[in-house]
Amino acid sequence: MIGPSSSAAELIAHLQTLRSEENISGMARFGIVTETALGISNPDLQKIARIVKLNHARALELWQSGIREGRLLALYTAEPNKLTLETARAWADDFDSWEIVDCAADLYVEARIETLIPEFASDEREFVRRTAFAMIAGAAVHLKKEPDETLLASLPLIATHADDPRNFVRKAVNWALRNIGKRSLYCHTAALELAKKLAASDDQTARWIGKDAVRELTSDKVLARLDRRAALR
Repeated sequence: MIGPSSSAAELIAHLQTLRSEENISGMARFGIVTETALGISNPDLQKIARIVKLNHARALELWQSGIREGRLLALYTAEPNKLTLETARAWADDFDSWEIVDCAADLYVEARIETLIPEFASDEREFVRRTAFAMIAGAAVHLKKEPDETLLASLPLIATHADDPRNFVRKAVNWALRNIGKRSLYCHTAALELAKKLAASDDQTARWIGKDAVRELTSDKVLARLDRRAALR
């Protein structure tokens, strides 16, 4: 049985017993890197994480396993208040999959290391740059007490990298812009303005990002939700 006292080696051994070739094949169809995958779903990994609890030292060891599930479990069980910039950078060097990036981005936001966003955005590596915009997207949703101005300060970064045509970057830039726009009526105005500007761009990627964001930010569903939020304040 696994539990809070389980070591990294014991957890890896347990994960190995759950290997599913069928699930590995299915993951590949969703663009998940499966070279080291065991085929364990994220909900199942999250259940394991709840059982074994947070343990930062163990998370560092799990990351070193190089196994997809080991690294996801590391991200689920790392202690945000113990995550250093050095570790965050070191882990980013290993990023090779959008799902690892998006999970790590949530941890990085919870750890309040948003200072890495400009650094990651300027990095030419696709998955490191994606991390920056996944962090912005996550911060717009999860940092509810943060002033709107903090999120709006990311709009110039979005504008700068809206012409990156790589699939996992452009989708994250779009995601960040939409999430900022859905945060509040105040954010909506500025985000929609940028979205319209990008939609009129001569650059194909920027135009796609802008048009998609305009489509969502002007939808009845989003506008109604923003009106309800404003009424509750």
